[in-house]
Amino acid sequence: MIEVRNLSKTYRVWDHPFSRVKTSCLTRVAQWCREGSRIKRRFDERARAYHKDFQALHPVSFEVPNATSVGILGRNGSGKSTLLQLIAGTLTPTSGSVEVRGRVAALLELGSGFNPEFTGRENVYMNALILGIPRQKVDERFDEIASFAEIGEYMDQPVKTYSSGMYLRLAFSVITHVDADVLIVDEALAVGDVFFVQKCMRFLHNFQEHGVLLFVSHDLSSINSLCDHALWLDEGKLQMQGKPEMVVESYFDTYFSGEKDEEGANSVNEGSVGGDNENLPEDVRLSLNSHPVQVLGSFIEDVRFSSPKDFRWKGVYEWSNFNLMSDSFGEREAEVVDVWIEDPSGGRLEKFKPGDLVVAVIEAAVKVDILHPILGFGVKDSLGQVLFGENTFLTTEGEGRVVKKGERICAKFKIQFPVLRSGKYLINATVATGTQLDHVMQHWVHDALEIICKVEHEPTGLMRLPMMKIALES
Repeated sequence: MIEVRNLSKTYRVWDHPFSRVKTSCLTRVAQWCREGSRIKRRFDERARAYHKDFQALHPVSFEVPNATSVGILGRNGSGKSTLLQLIAGTLTPTSGSVEVRGRVAALLELGSGFNPEFTGRENVYMNALILGIPRQKVDERFDEIASFAEIGEYMDQPVKTYSSGMYLRLAFSVITHVDADVLIVDEALAVGDVFFVQKCMRFLHNFQEHGVLLFVSHDLSSINSLCDHALWLDEGKLQMQGKPEMVVESYFDTYFSGEKDEEGANSVNEGSVGGDNENLPEDVRLSLNSHPVQVLGSFIEDVRFSSPKDFRWKGVYEWSNFNLMSDSFGEREAEVVDVWIEDPSGGRLEKFKPGDLVVAVIEAAVKVDILHPILGFGVKDSLGQVLFGENTFLTTEGEGRVVKKGERICAKFKIQFPVLRSGKYLINATVATGTQLDHVMQHWVHDALEIICKVEHEPTGLMRLPMMKIALES
């Protein structure tokens, strides 16, 4: 789908604006001189003296087959955005070539391709036409685009009045409805709220089955979970490509351990573990807590004892009310109507601590007589990865339970809640009928509940299980 051959990009840099004028004049005079003459060479040399060449991207080559997702990682200024713009066709290469088969839709930076004076509606039509979508098709799909964006009456307001999150909603909604074969996303999802990012991730997972995704993110875990292949750029050069796990690990280890390449990459102080990590690239800082060395730096000091057999971690989890407007699907003979968290005695909680014993409750209303109801939940992170979950099938198997029309059923899951990394998490809630292997989904609510986690010391990995005992013996 994509073939890149010795692709490079070089910019001219001038010390002073007037130097541009001098270069332009001398270059024009040189064009009038006879080719190969001494005078032409002299004017060319003088023209070059007023500027320096900055190579944003050194020659790079790679291929991307269909239905492949490629993650691109590197420090700020490493050439990631330049590479994506060359592939998208918004920049002209200095040398080499790039061939893309199929329609390309790109989300390179917020606001790119939008006229700030136009309304959201007008920008939808303009962007679609630029991507080759006839106006008639845009008319047919406009309601779907507006529904995906969820910006309401702002669709008819000038986009210069939009927040960054609204820009993202509108831009992503357009590229999801233009039948793209290649999708380019450059760090844009970082500004979205957790509910919209989850919706985008669901779309990207579906898109991966038939299209090519080029994805740039400073969150290395998202590249690991979302991509099949990874490219590592540093100072405009392709340092490494291959399986995401290998590339991410090498990238992380290089900056974490303070190794320097031959070009003199910035070194990292080994003493930064558990202390000030300002010298590390942003994506390495974000992923620092998943690195095994972090165990030595902060694992033991994280533990707080309230009694010899009970561990406590400093932090707090807060959760929102049930989201009635969340995306959902199913036959709806039974519907999830509420989700909440309570303490073991039955009182609803507004907040709780990492490692606390809590009860997750899912309530469903039944519209017709149903047989063998199954209620369940899943806790997922901002990338849509399900961290853990459970359902009622195994505990009710063989009961042959029948629930009558108009009744309500509750499922309660008693959990010692694990220690999660700081951030936002969402809970899926479901009700189905049948068995674990052969069931009918009655109602699946994607983002029923939001949990905001704030912990003083981050766990190693995605989460830490509640530890009952840790001992250091000799």
